[in-house]
Amino acid sequence: MNNEPQFKSDSRLERVLRSGRFAVTSELNPPDSADPEDVYRAALVLSGVCDGINAVDASGAHCHMSSVAICALLTRAGYDPVFQVACRDRNRIAIQGDLLGAAAMGVGNVLCITGDDVTAGDQPEAKRVFDFDSIQLLNTARTMRDEGMFLSGRKLTTPPRLFLGAAANPFVPPYEWRPLRLAKKIAAGADFIQTQYCFDIPRLQEYMKRVRDMGLHEKAFILIGVGPLRSDKAAEFMRSKVPGIVIPDDIIERLRKTPKAQKIAEGKQICVEIIQQVREIEGVAGVHVMAYRQEELVAEIIDEAGLLPRPRRTAVLPPY
Repeated sequence: MNNEPQFKSDSRLERVLRSGRFAVTSELNPPDSADPEDVYRAALVLSGVCDGINAVDASGAHCHMSSVAICALLTRAGYDPVFQVACRDRNRIAIQGDLLGAAAMGVGNVLCITGDDVTAGDQPEAKRVFDFDSIQLLNTARTMRDEGMFLSGRKLTTPPRLFLGAAANPFVPPYEWRPLRLAKKIAAGADFIQTQYCFDIPRLQEYMKRVRDMGLHEKAFILIGVGPLRSDKAAEFMRSKVPGIVIPDDIIERLRKTPKAQKIAEGKQICVEIIQQVREIEGVAGVHVMAYRQEELVAEIIDEAGLLPRPRRTAVLPPY
């Protein structure tokens, strides 16, 4: 990185990345529940092996417990969340207020995303907002942090301390445009990047070569998305129904040839192998593990990939 002397936030994730250690983040898939214990159970599985826990913001345009509420629960229990903010559902007034509120709760990491369109979810009649896109959101958060003011120009008495993130997808065309899009997000304020699932190592290598040629790996920390596949049928569903996910035929064929009772274990092994290959690519600062409804596998994956022990921060019991 570019040897910046000051930290943007007090987050564990930022400190791990700036120390040069290979970072690990993961996603806490939000419950369809008002019970905080559902959040704490999932977080407990992830906390010992992750440097940051993403609080997902209605991914796929499906309603769950809100990202800001999950962050509130995680910070009160001593965890280091990554607050995901999607532009789909809130205008600039609400988003700026959420950023201040999150910082006040002790959230130090924010992932700025545009968000899936409502047609991807189960309530397609919902009204879209999209007052911002992800680049405008990044610029807004940076303005609040670095210039201490709202977009209106009104001054903040205490600016938020935020480590800003963005998403990237190296795996879909136009491939030559993807590093240019990344450069725009970094210029807008992104300090770290989390990518879409990686199942295509050669494509990632090509992408990272261009990223290095442009010097982008020295301006932001790049974490590559990885995750286990339950089966060949699950993989087929993901690549055909979930926008932006690319899974090569050879991986699906490998799972297809695996006996049914061993498919989950094989999917986990594929993820471990991908992490080990990703770790060898110059410019990669960490991995972002996405194990939808399989949080219990994350610790095993991180252990078997040789990424333990992690820097420790002891969580406290949730205050009731």
